[in-house]
Amino acid sequence: MSDATPAAPSAASDASPANPDYDSLTRDIAEVPAVEVIVTVAVNLMSAAAVKLGLTEEGDAHKDLDEARKLIHALAGLLDGSATEISSFHAAPLRDGLKSLQLAFREASIVPDEPGQGPGEKYTGAVYG
Repeated sequence: MSDATPAAPSAASDASPANPDYDSLTRDIAEVPAVEVIVTVAVNLMSAAAVKLGLTEEGDAHKDLDEARKLIHALAGLLDGSATEISSFHAAPLRDGLKSLQLAFREASIVPDEPGQGPGEKYTGAVYG
């Protein structure tokens, strides 16, 4: 037997999925540039919209055009609102992805929206194929 007393667990070793270390998470997000946060959110919105449009391997299993409309509209608003804050290096592929989603939405709709009335077209203008 040893006379040494076991060390108390540190905050880092206490962190688990059930007990996350919020201090380190806060420090981590504080180090992330705003452009990366904006791009990450945009990519997440794009991915979710693609799922709701039925563009994934599962196809129509998760298709929900009402949900897709909301996600595409939010993505368009984010890109419009952040256009002057992110470089064209980041913005151009996101705008291309947005247009692809808007066209996919138009194609998936049984009753297509009038030009300029589709999801996100308030921000992008009418989208044509």
